Amino acid sequence: MRLAWFAAVGALALSVHAANYPCSGRKGGVAHCNGELFVCNDGSISGSKKSCAAEMGGAARAFAPPAARSPGDTECSCRSGRICVGPRGGEYCLSDSGAKSYRRK
Repeated sequence: MRLAWFAAVGALALSVHAANYPCSGRKGGVAHCNGELFVCNDGSISGSKKSCAAEMGGAARAFAPPAARSPGDTECSCRSGRICVGPRGGEYCLSDSGAKSYRRK
């Protein structure tokens, strides 16, 4: 009986840990780091508050400084490391699907 209880608690702990990992679910996992941000396999950036460089270890590429760009500009792709600034000051990049992926402040 005790063994089954410990197994159930262990399985629950593992599932909770997996749910809190950056780029989990539909994002497909972490592709690489750009500075402190996680770039996901779907081309978006993660909303995680964790430091990618600290979690993944080693040096990480840095994002280019934010620049004002038009929303359809392909230079703002998350994979390229370019960050755009919207009309109200929000910093974002474009995922592979073209959706805006906003950077946490």
